[in-house]
Amino acid sequence: MSDHHEGESQHPLGGCEHGHDDTRLPRTFLVAASGTLTGVGLFLGWLNVGPEWLRTVAFALATLAGGMLVFPAAWKALLARRLDMNVLMTVAVAGAWIIGEHAEAAAVVFLFALSELLESWAATRARRAVTALLELSPPTAIVIGDDGSEREFPVAEVAVGAEIRIRSGSRIALDGEVIAGASSVDQAPITGESVPVDKAPGDPVFAGTVNGEGSLTVRVTKAAGDSTLARIIQLVGEAEEQKPPTQRWVDRFAAIYTPAVFAIAILVAVIPPLLMGQPWGAWIYRALVLLVIACPCALVIATPVSIVSGLTALARCGVLVKGGVYLEAVGKLRALAVDKTGTITQGKPQVVSIQSVTDLPEEEVLRRAAAINTHSEHPLAVAIVEAARARGIVFESAPDYLSVTGQGARATIEGHPHFIGNHRMAHETGVCSQEIEALLSGIESKGQSLAVLGHAPHDGCAGEVIGIIAIADTLRPEVTEALRRIHAAGIEKVIMLSGDNQRTASAIAAQAGIDEAIGDLMPDQKVEHVRKLVSDYTHVGMIGDGVNDAPALAIASVGFAMGAIGSDTAIETADIALMKDDLTKVAEAITLGRRAVGIIRFNVIFALAIKALFLILAFAGIAGLWLAILADTGATLLVILNSLRLLGSPKP
Repeated sequence: MSDHHEGESQHPLGGCEHGHDDTRLPRTFLVAASGTLTGVGLFLGWLNVGPEWLRTVAFALATLAGGMLVFPAAWKALLARRLDMNVLMTVAVAGAWIIGEHAEAAAVVFLFALSELLESWAATRARRAVTALLELSPPTAIVIGDDGSEREFPVAEVAVGAEIRIRSGSRIALDGEVIAGASSVDQAPITGESVPVDKAPGDPVFAGTVNGEGSLTVRVTKAAGDSTLARIIQLVGEAEEQKPPTQRWVDRFAAIYTPAVFAIAILVAVIPPLLMGQPWGAWIYRALVLLVIACPCALVIATPVSIVSGLTALARCGVLVKGGVYLEAVGKLRALAVDKTGTITQGKPQVVSIQSVTDLPEEEVLRRAAAINTHSEHPLAVAIVEAARARGIVFESAPDYLSVTGQGARATIEGHPHFIGNHRMAHETGVCSQEIEALLSGIESKGQSLAVLGHAPHDGCAGEVIGIIAIADTLRPEVTEALRRIHAAGIEKVIMLSGDNQRTASAIAAQAGIDEAIGDLMPDQKVEHVRKLVSDYTHVGMIGDGVNDAPALAIASVGFAMGAIGSDTAIETADIALMKDDLTKVAEAITLGRRAVGIIRFNVIFALAIKALFLILAFAGIAGLWLAILADTGATLLVILNSLRLLGSPKP
């Protein structure tokens, strides 16, 4: 990811923008051509129309079309003195053509090429993820000169120590420290916190986050290439490079099986004539029969049919897996790390309780709060307004609205001045009695945000609290059941990694039934925790939805992204996307992955047992070429039928 090619546009944060994968279209065409020609040949044979040579030509072209994605890879593997699935595949196809099973050869090539194409779709995800990350940071910053003038400069030209202006509603261009002004900042893209964070002089801010209603003056503390966002981009690239390659079970088997078969065939051909004086012709024939029987069509087809069936079954229930390698990998998971905001929780603040501390009913407290907050776009204010509308409460916008940055707002309701705001505003207004303080502390101990509604002091009258509204990012409705299924599917530990504060993270984990929760994490710290899980459990999954989750998704054995609400970066970096944002689908993916691995292994062992039997018969001179054909065809058919069982939807 660090290499730059001619024609790529550089970005001040590092990385470059890439075009589309130029190889995808021809690869797709070759697979489609292979499948179509195989179908044509089978259809002509079924109808028994046309000359025999026409079917042979169709199967030959199908084999060549699909083989263009396989045979060159096999040749490269041989040059590298490595025997992998591609070599095994090539041997199988050659054997099928030798014994006249043209249809089988074409079908095997097509299915194998199809599974390879499905996996290739994930090849450029890291580059697309970086492109999406780069779009988070504005390319320019407003720099305040020594004379107080403001000029716009590219972020790469802004020096550490410079002062920049962050206008309301704009993205923050560089990491820095607030030196003037107050505002709330949406840090979800970087830290994943569910609600905006109030910023005042002395507080840090991060590039890529979104400023709220106030204006901020920020002293730059990091250059563009060293910002937290730039570090996330670097982490994604490093994670992709450091993530150990996942290898198919059949790939590992092929490295042993293929040379062993050739070695045995050579021994069968030469040892009896040399040591026992047997006729060369008879034993060379037996060696060829042995090779034909050993041609592993059933072994080769065990993986692609199982993979295609599994990918299809999961796609039907809204789980998109970016290749068969990840379907096998998900079946081996032992531990799972999860993000909080948008994954375990809704990702949207909601009113969870209303406490009236006067004789006013809760509905009246909510009506007055909504009347003030209808002026604001702050997520907590929006949550209060939506809660009032959901209950059918009628309210009008309160006049004389005044936003108090970092605290709340004031307005007039029915001729009386009111305020609504956070704990700090209640203190500033002088209405925090011991009883009120106890109520507020109780709400905050649960990791919830609060809005205090009260009469503002005026005309010599002391202010008072009318009611307290608790607001929180609530659990997704399916989380508890999803976690039960995930544990039932064989996951030994579920740990929540959150950028939110530890108190909130612990409260949410306790509600959801998560084994362990760690809060106050930056993206690089999430990566370290995932690495530790990998060292403890080897096969670890990560579920997330935000930009801040992308590095951890990349370093995990299998990354799951929430597809509907998730950021483009998370979706592109992850290996599996949950298009319906339903966590119960994770358990289904794990269950089906385990079934896929089990079926592939059974298919291989079954095919090996059949071949071992006929190898013994061939060595004894009992089995001829026709029995070799029968054994290979029969085993292949049974393997296909067994693999198709994966098309059933998994239910853990």
